[in-house]
Amino acid sequence: MATDTHANSTDNDDQSPSNVLDKGGAVREGEELDAHAVSDWLREQGIDIKGEPTVTQFSGGASNWTYRLQYEGTGAEQDLILRRPPKGTKAKSAHDMVREYMVQKALKDAYPYVPNMVALCTDESVIGADFYVMERMEGIIPRANLPKGIELDEAQTRALCTNVIDALIDLHQVDYSAHPDLVELGRGEGYCERQVTGWDKRYVKAKTPNVPSFALVRQWLTKHTPADSKTCLIHNDWRFDNVILDATDPTKVIGVLDWEMATLGDPLMDLGSALAYWIEADDNMIMQQSRRQPTHLKGMMTREEVVDYYLERTGLQIDNWTFYEVFGLFRLAGIVQQIYYRYYHKQTTNPAFKNFWIIVHVLHAKCLKLIAQYEGEALFTSHVQPHLADLGVDAATIAQLPSPVQKIVKSILPKSYFTQTSSSVDE
Repeated sequence: MATDTHANSTDNDDQSPSNVLDKGGAVREGEELDAHAVSDWLREQGIDIKGEPTVTQFSGGASNWTYRLQYEGTGAEQDLILRRPPKGTKAKSAHDMVREYMVQKALKDAYPYVPNMVALCTDESVIGADFYVMERMEGIIPRANLPKGIELDEAQTRALCTNVIDALIDLHQVDYSAHPDLVELGRGEGYCERQVTGWDKRYVKAKTPNVPSFALVRQWLTKHTPADSKTCLIHNDWRFDNVILDATDPTKVIGVLDWEMATLGDPLMDLGSALAYWIEADDNMIMQQSRRQPTHLKGMMTREEVVDYYLERTGLQIDNWTFYEVFGLFRLAGIVQQIYYRYYHKQTTNPAFKNFWIIVHVLHAKCLKLIAQYEGEALFTSHVQPHLADLGVDAATIAQLPSPVQKIVKSILPKSYFTQTSSSVDE
């Protein structure tokens, strides 16, 4: 749904630290890298690399392509990471290597979790696209599950969880005004409003006939959009699988990856978007199947605990947390639907995207439940419920879903939703 820059390739029979480190694999067909051209260019930049590199590629591919270049000898300059956009990319703003490089370079002195930048290339004659090179940070990437060989007790899991949230809080405290390249990221006040408007348009553009319109959700978000709580540097894609952990202490964060969406904005929007990915142990089957970080483990904070912890640490005060939570889920639905739209229209044949429309339904139901809780069941029944059908929220929409998914959606939605819906929904 969002970008991966590294992959776990582990030896399950060996629990030594070296075998839980994040590693690359074979370069995918059609995504080969001209390592000789890159090496010549690096030497022209004064980088003292030795010989020709061994090239491996990290998993992902839906976003920027990421390669490891291992040159002869030891030292940071001999073990490098190269990032480039996919071939055929038309929307350069979505894969802006210059921006991603400059953000990290400007942020490095103020935020220790950023990798060291080595060089940026804007000469497309080298490999056919902009790219940048950075030093590799050796460590563990916590994905849907921790790698084999890493077992944390509840106290250690809580420490990991706290450290990841603290790293986000530290980012939000960075004085971006001291860095001209970071100041240029900002568009001034009104970030929350721009995000709601922008994702409203993106979702409508990506909608397919088999997903809900989110009309009620979009209207509610527009009506309840708050003023910005503050402006700070935000990551905009904060997840456990975008952090690097110390191999000798897997509770310790040593790096943060994937800065392509970083910008100046509201930190509560960053937190709300991060919690949209936060799947707890008792969440429904569909959300569990789409989980991409180990937030289900015993010892992890709940979403509510994360919010309380964040507000206590930062001193921020809010009147309506529901807005940020609903926005995060709607934004995630937009991301998922944009991917599914490409599959639906046969712009990609990746079978992993086939059932993404089902996830959109579940996210929609979660948004409606949160809105109902915020408005109060009585108010929801009297003022919202009568208009659901007009907004394309009816039993016929849910009836398209496989029976087990219908039951999940029904378990999420407020009971008042079904007082006026047709019997076509499987009881």
